[in-house]
Amino acid sequence: MSDPIALDALGADAGVAPIAAGARTAAAEGIRLRVFGRIAELGELGGVDGIELIEAPESISNDDDPLPAVRARPNASVVAAAADVAEGNSAALVSAGPTGATMAAATFGIRRLRGVHRPALAVQLPSPARRGRPVLMLDVGASTEARPQHLIQFAHLGSAFASAALGVTRPKLGLLSVGEESKKGNPLVVEAHEELATAGGAFEFMGNVEGRDLLTGDADVVVTDGFTGNVTLKTIEGTAKAVAGAVRKAARSNPMSAAGGLLLRPALSGLRREMDPDTTGGAILLGLRRVTVVGHGSSGPEGVANAVRLAARAIRERAVERTAEQLKASGAGRGAMRDRKGE
Repeated sequence: MSDPIALDALGADAGVAPIAAGARTAAAEGIRLRVFGRIAELGELGGVDGIELIEAPESISNDDDPLPAVRARPNASVVAAAADVAEGNSAALVSAGPTGATMAAATFGIRRLRGVHRPALAVQLPSPARRGRPVLMLDVGASTEARPQHLIQFAHLGSAFASAALGVTRPKLGLLSVGEESKKGNPLVVEAHEELATAGGAFEFMGNVEGRDLLTGDADVVVTDGFTGNVTLKTIEGTAKAVAGAVRKAARSNPMSAAGGLLLRPALSGLRREMDPDTTGGAILLGLRRVTVVGHGSSGPEGVANAVRLAARAIRERAVERTAEQLKASGAGRGAMRDRKGE
């Protein structure tokens, strides 16, 4: 029987309902869950096989400052869930609550892997041009500033996860920049490029990747700083939503367009499902001692179920352990990198 996953039931945009529905779906597939929230609101889950309810009455909202809120509210659902993972009662944390609160609770409670400078938030970007193979991009917002050694660690974190959980044997790694040439980009990118070009290890460094090639190129993993990654991610999400709206509007503009829209509906429906954020389930916070999945605040039941499935797959494939092994073998741990840089 699988180890349980701690699921935060509070904080999602649509309230408890999609969390409960997603938990029920995951439990039906044999994934055990410990669900943290107000039991009075989750009562219907109490009799579901594989689900245990734990009272955690407080919540943290987007209006709260994450760090003080996490420190001051041990009974908040996401804080209690992270503590449950740290204590070994659950094997992973999943939350669709505020991203900042989830990252703070996980970092303080679960803690970083030995040698990791800072965690990185990694998201799978759906790519129809790559025949369904997603692009793993990190960091997309765990921290807004980075140093070259952080980007190098992100490369090892991302490639280890791609190998362990996404089935990519030797990931092709790209560094997001403003040009393909090795000297293009700001000092952060140029220095990181020099290091990655000689890093070797479990990934194949392709060099710089431009934004236009992010979803259509050969890179399996793309590394960037959290500020750039977050802006890029939200631009992609906004563009996909705008294009989908424009297609719907054009299909209804006249009878002929409507007829064409009917013919295209099956293909467009498949594309819409592939590009839907619910399909990936959310981002994974890499560099911690246990698996942590940060779901979308707007997740529906399928998005919640997919976030739990992602966590279960990462546990099953030993993603955390394999990441730690790769960091040690590559010499990309914090102490080794400090010595190499003379810091």
